[in-house]
Amino acid sequence: MMRKPTSKETSRKPNMREAILVAAEELFATNGFNAVSVRDIAQAAGANPGSVTYHFKTKDGLLLEIYRRHCAPMNLRRSELLAAAKRVRDLQDRLEAIVRAYVVPAFTSGSDLAGGGARFTRLRAVMSAEGNEVARKIIAQTFDDTSHAFIDAVHESLPHIPRTDIVWRSHFLLGALYYSLVTPERVSRLSRGEADGSDAASAIEQLVQASVAAFQAPSLDQAAPARRRPAVANKT
Repeated sequence: MMRKPTSKETSRKPNMREAILVAAEELFATNGFNAVSVRDIAQAAGANPGSVTYHFKTKDGLLLEIYRRHCAPMNLRRSELLAAAKRVRDLQDRLEAIVRAYVVPAFTSGSDLAGGGARFTRLRAVMSAEGNEVARKIIAQTFDDTSHAFIDAVHESLPHIPRTDIVWRSHFLLGALYYSLVTPERVSRLSRGEADGSDAASAIEQLVQASVAAFQAPSLDQAAPARRRPAVANKT
């Protein structure tokens, strides 16, 4: 059964357009884009389907507006943190600050547009998993510039690591970031309750430290040949 938004923003409904945006974001983040209809969104927002069409034309237009209202503030926050991180003198501390500048905004409260919000990051993860072409284009157009800036900053701190390796490792970081936000209960379950997957502070520290170590790992070109490429037995 389709889950309905339960956030405080939805209950307040400052105006119909805002109520539709909040309802759609919650539904998309929970159920995916393809499974949610305009009627579902209208019902969750306390509106009629015609109101959704009036304000956003199509469901694609609604998704685009959700991205727009989050992406600019998130990019700005990451850029601010990255600029501060690059001024850190100690190289080890600088690398950690750079990674933290990328990670922290994603864990900002879901109601805080200044950081992007955990709910919006979950929505992006779900969109990526669905392979939605509309969302894929929006993400590329909106986040590639800040992603390049992050990769370049890491590379400047680790010039001996090829940039292509850093691209791969930043890709893994993004996947880990998504997964940490989408399925925090898995950490709690696999740790048998010793760790709280929903503890954002712990998740940030674990992710930052693991990512820093990954970025600092030897490049594939520097690794021993036996480790770089698995041996394949000759067929007879």
